Amino acid sequence: MHTHQNAGAALTHRAILAIALPIMISNVSTPLIGLVDTGVVGQIPDPAYIGAVAVGALIFNFVFWAFSFLRMGTTGMTAQAYGAGDGGEIRAGLGRALLIAAVAGLALIALEWPIREAAFAFIDGSADVERLAREYFDVRIWAAPATLANYALLGWFIGLGRTDIGLVLQLVLNLTNIALDALFVLGFGWDVRGVALGTLTAEIVAAVVGGAIAWRHARGFGGRWDLARLLLAERLKRTFAVNVDIMIRTLALLGAFTWFTAQGAKQGDVILAANAVLLHFVSFAAFFLDGLAFAAEALVGRAIGAAHRAGLVAAARMTTWWAVGAAAVLAAALAALGPAVIDLLTVDDSARAAAREYLPWAAAAPLLGVWAFQLDGIFIGATRTADMRNAMLMSFAIFIAAWWALTPYGNHGLWAAFYVHYAARVGTLFYYYPRLVRSVTA
Repeated sequence: MHTHQNAGAALTHRAILAIALPIMISNVSTPLIGLVDTGVVGQIPDPAYIGAVAVGALIFNFVFWAFSFLRMGTTGMTAQAYGAGDGGEIRAGLGRALLIAAVAGLALIALEWPIREAAFAFIDGSADVERLAREYFDVRIWAAPATLANYALLGWFIGLGRTDIGLVLQLVLNLTNIALDALFVLGFGWDVRGVALGTLTAEIVAAVVGGAIAWRHARGFGGRWDLARLLLAERLKRTFAVNVDIMIRTLALLGAFTWFTAQGAKQGDVILAANAVLLHFVSFAAFFLDGLAFAAEALVGRAIGAAHRAGLVAAARMTTWWAVGAAAVLAAALAALGPAVIDLLTVDDSARAAAREYLPWAAAAPLLGVWAFQLDGIFIGATRTADMRNAMLMSFAIFIAAWWALTPYGNHGLWAAFYVHYAARVGTLFYYYPRLVRSVTA
């Protein structure tokens, strides 16, 4: 058995970067898929195709991201089992997550009609865009079990600190997707259905490759696959509780971003476009800094599994200093390169001017956001998910109150409320942090 080898050992900067760097690289590759999907259908001389893929992708981001607990919950519980040297539970944790992924994925396919109708009732697109987006939806929904299984597999490998394998799986997914999109759309002329089929096939390929690697990896932890252990009532109950907490927390976070976008849209098309461009900056920064938050998840979970309080504090502190340094570099880069990137993302002069006006808000966002991301990572590793749920619900309420108070200041007020949301996330989780540390017997 090769668990527990270094749970109590001193943490090194090299160990942190070994976990963080592969995630940073793979996360930066993820937005490429959206760009390639857009570029491929953009070769068809009708803007409705680009609109349809954008709308379809938006729906699936929302539907699938609601199940992101399969990534986060699996990471925390796996890291703790690893720290405790419990090979059987490492294996069972993956089995339980894949079981949930299969059941939830099949349920999404079964509920295809109501999900699709509800989604298109909310989205107001032209008749052409809606017809094409429905075609996209009807193909891609079949990827649900594989997509959710990929969340579970990625969470498991991050929990083991094997983000290098996570990187390989993300590259398999992204490169297969890009190649098949090009083949199906440009080669076979299958328009939006080709894009959806490319994504569906790539998710299945990644799930099969990931499953095969996980199968081999799990053999190293001893024991065997045991259905009785997978279905232990007390373990299932804990898994369910953790996952429901994270789901509620994620929906509250999505709610804040959706509210931000909706309020921007109310200020007209120019502000909506400017904010959409600047939110790309914010999400790129979050994707990039997630590498260090993921390192915190794995290392904090490991320390808690080993009942090693000093290891927990060291993991929280060291990953955060790296993250704060990375955020400072990122903020400076966004400020310097922002105008050029804005010009790249939109050709409309009024949208460019508006995006430049509000650029300082987006460029400085990582300086505050990084603290929220790190605390998220620490709490996920500790599986203190009820605290995370409560903190995010409070943060959402504070955000809405701030937005209401700052409405007279227009879009500057909206961005200021966005910062208040970050500050609320940091403050609420920091309030719970001492209790988290005390809960670990030194």
